[in-house]
Amino acid sequence: MAKNKKTNVMRLLEQHQIDYTPHLWQEMRDMDQYHNYKTLVTTGKSGDHYVFVVPSQAELDLKKAAKAVGEKNIHMLKQKDLLPLTGYIHGGCSPIGMKKEFVTTFDDSMLQYETVSFSAGEVGKAVELNPRDVEKVIDFQFAEVRTTE
Repeated sequence: MAKNKKTNVMRLLEQHQIDYTPHLWQEMRDMDQYHNYKTLVTTGKSGDHYVFVVPSQAELDLKKAAKAVGEKNIHMLKQKDLLPLTGYIHGGCSPIGMKKEFVTTFDDSMLQYETVSFSAGEVGKAVELNPRDVEKVIDFQFAEVRTTE
């Protein structure tokens, strides 16, 4: 997979004049300095869908997540429903560039970093950027939604 081939996420970031650094996932997965995050899609009791971006090594705390979006409870979206709903496949889901905009919550752990990385919209590719710049592309909120020990 060519590192220099741009994804739709990269094109959107450039369209909004957001600085980012492209990476291949294998060069980042064991390196803490990249502050890797994963994108998870859920369904609330209401039937609405929600996107959460949490540290790759953490799990989504479903109770905290439900509270953050004002739902009684939420559950993970079935993998078979991911592509039709978001336009992304499992392992390549990004909070940027989904088929439609969903209520999106970034874990507040991002606030401690100057840059973070998450999927560039294709399996094996990631973008590293300032998380606060993402608000130029999508609406989101910060909240503690990861499991804590």
